[in-house]
Amino acid sequence: MKAKKYFYKNWQLWVMLFPAMLYIFIFCYVPMYGIQLAFRDYDFTKGIAGGAWAGLKYFKQYFESPMFLVTLKNTFVIAFASIVVGFPVPIILAMVINQLRNKKWKRVVQTTVYIPYFISVVVMVSILRIMLADGTGVIDGFLKGIHLVNENINLMGSEKAFMPVYVLSGVWQTMGWNSIIFIAALSSVDTQLYDACKIDGANRWQTMLHVDLPAILPTIMIVLILNMGNILNVGFDKVFLMQNSLNLGASQVISTYVYTVGIKSTQFSFGAAVGLFNTVINFVFLIVTNHLSKKVTGTGLM
Repeated sequence: MKAKKYFYKNWQLWVMLFPAMLYIFIFCYVPMYGIQLAFRDYDFTKGIAGGAWAGLKYFKQYFESPMFLVTLKNTFVIAFASIVVGFPVPIILAMVINQLRNKKWKRVVQTTVYIPYFISVVVMVSILRIMLADGTGVIDGFLKGIHLVNENINLMGSEKAFMPVYVLSGVWQTMGWNSIIFIAALSSVDTQLYDACKIDGANRWQTMLHVDLPAILPTIMIVLILNMGNILNVGFDKVFLMQNSLNLGASQVISTYVYTVGIKSTQFSFGAAVGLFNTVINFVFLIVTNHLSKKVTGTGLM
């Protein structure tokens, strides 16, 4: 009876929410039907559910393959470096923007740092190829001119350079957009706290450390938990576009390996098993991070 009364009272909200729920159901839950492909010998003539049951055969095949440690290591290193380097940058950027008092200059800075996010991945990788081209790229020439990198290294064709190029270009492209949620959280901070800091003689860095950072800490933890839940979900498109025969040892991640063996080699069951393994690991990271966050800060998703 209470549930009926609740839905009757808030039916407008449920109507507004229905399209989003329908979208999630169709594109997130319905495809889960295909998970069984990881446990079957796929047969074109019998469909997804018609093949013979294979159990954990394809999981064992992946664990015993020479590519298991390679893809797991590359995926984890790239994802972990992206979080370690890329996660603090939007937070710092948001606090710096929040300290700008000139509204016109503040809008200019925000717009400038947001723009790279709207560059498509294909265009972004094309820019990298031009700017980092060995011998002719502007950034390549600059870095070699100040002896920051070895003159003989090809930044787009080196295993050692692949991860830094991927991570740093990703940070540059997304830091402005990712800072929006933190800027929104900072907008709710009581302005009297800033006045109190001025009276106490605190400079801007001290204000950010003692007022801004504690105020957005719950938001930081929620975003961190969500990021940890995708720690092994290194974007396929950018890695695939940056990948070549020279950097394959560092650029072959789980998502590109699934494409290689699952689509190009038509080993659909094996590809599904590798993808499911990736999802399970992400889920474990999400649960562990959420548990640690609730214990340490009292903030969590559930």
